[in-house]
Amino acid sequence: MASSRLVAPELATIEIQGTTRQAFLMRATLAAGAAVGAMSATPLISKALAQEGGDVDILNFALTLEYLEAEFYTKAAKQVQGLSGYEKRLTRELRDNEVAHVEALEATIKDLGGKAVAKPKFAFGNAFGSRAAYLKLANTLEDTGVSAYNGAAGAIKSVDVLAAAGSIVQVEARHAAMIRLVRGKAPAPVAFDELSDMEAVLAAVKPLIAS
Repeated sequence: MASSRLVAPELATIEIQGTTRQAFLMRATLAAGAAVGAMSATPLISKALAQEGGDVDILNFALTLEYLEAEFYTKAAKQVQGLSGYEKRLTRELRDNEVAHVEALEATIKDLGGKAVAKPKFAFGNAFGSRAAYLKLANTLEDTGVSAYNGAAGAIKSVDVLAAAGSIVQVEARHAAMIRLVRGKAPAPVAFDELSDMEAVLAAVKPLIAS
């Protein structure tokens, strides 16, 4: 599938090096977001997580996403040029939020008797080459994060874990809104997130998923 036909081609440029199921699922999530739109990845995630072994596996998938976002903002704070004073502060705030999410998920997984998945290696292409490129990818990543948590919600068994995930997804949605405002976009452009047909999502993303 040519990148010019992708809805969010910037997602297709992110590389995730790792052999865990969570790393593979994260590649599939980003591929879905690139092909059909970040918020339309939810059906793919729901289907994949329905086959997982339980809440620890779902939390490890969420942890992989938070690893990705935490590293993204950590690198952005150091590398992106041309940000305003407010945008620099916002980037650091988002970084700190994502790092806190990582720590909370790692602690929860441990409390449940599980083992936190190892952090994959990430590469973000040219995302830090300009202010516009950084903010566009930040916006898309936050949308993808919201979609991922929404997709996972139905597979979570523990009420406490569901509540914890709900507290994180609300913050991810606020992140997306803040980034949109900085970009001069509407913070909540639609009243409901649109979902694509699951089979259409899977067909669209299959050529984009690296093994």
